Amino acid sequence: MKIELSPGLPQKRRPSAIRLKWNRFWLQIWRDRVSYLFLAPFLICFMLFIVIPVIMAGTLGFTSYDGFGVPRFIGLDNYIVMFTQDIIFLTKAIPNTFLFALIVGPGGYILAFLFAWLIHQLPLRIRDYYTLAFYAPSMAGAVALSVVWIAAFSGDRVGYVNDFLLNMGWIDSPIIWLQDKKYLLIIMIVVSLWTSFSVGFLSMLAGLQTVNRELYEAGRIDGISGRLQEVFYITLPSMKPQMLFSAVMSIVGTLKAGSISTQLTGMPVTPSYAGHLVINHIDDYAFIRFELGYASAVSVILLIISYFAMRFAYRLFGSKEEL
Repeated sequence: MKIELSPGLPQKRRPSAIRLKWNRFWLQIWRDRVSYLFLAPFLICFMLFIVIPVIMAGTLGFTSYDGFGVPRFIGLDNYIVMFTQDIIFLTKAIPNTFLFALIVGPGGYILAFLFAWLIHQLPLRIRDYYTLAFYAPSMAGAVALSVVWIAAFSGDRVGYVNDFLLNMGWIDSPIIWLQDKKYLLIIMIVVSLWTSFSVGFLSMLAGLQTVNRELYEAGRIDGISGRLQEVFYITLPSMKPQMLFSAVMSIVGTLKAGSISTQLTGMPVTPSYAGHLVINHIDDYAFIRFELGYASAVSVILLIISYFAMRFAYRLFGSKEEL
């Protein structure tokens, strides 16, 4: 016998699809709670130092805030000013950053792979010494910049570069390298290439050691005759994860390389903005002018540029599942 409910009686509502997904999500977390307990330190640090600062920067980008008062919502004014009125950002920071990244990023990446491949050809007993010699500058960092390069490009006669050029008769008087807008960005590029053999370089060297040697023998049977063909058809496809990791580290290191100009010149803002990069523009507005809202807006633009550069790296070296 079928009983029909009266229209006046309340019926039990079925939970929505979103609520069912959330319930299933929390049940999975509770089931794997031991695993998440071990992941908790990393997840907490990731939230505190990555997720929350990114959200705060994105929020402050729509405000006018000096770090002392209450943020005042101004909408898209910071972004409008950035692309219509900020002459330094449009004519100095953006062009310098793209020129710097275009040379240092691919250039340092290619040099890191080239020297990693050459070191890999050496006997095992001396390979570690060459690896340490190339990796050491990236560990020295600011110390090497202040001791080696500032002394090399000193603007007086005792500077290594000036002394060499004067003795060769190529110049008549010392050149103030680090204060001349014609040379500063070039020196920054040279120093950055010198310090580009960092973690990505070690990753490439480790990837070369994981390539199956039998593939080279099979390649010779299939018609591969030279070392260059081995690199393109066997070595690079076999170490795509290491190449992707190195590309990501190269992109991150290049776009955040703003401290080089301040360490070389000793000034927060380089002469005539010759070495002014986007990251220097952020530091200028955040820590000198205390316009934190505008600095947050510039940092959001830099984050967007970094994202598209990362996507390009994934297109080159990522697998189909990662795209």
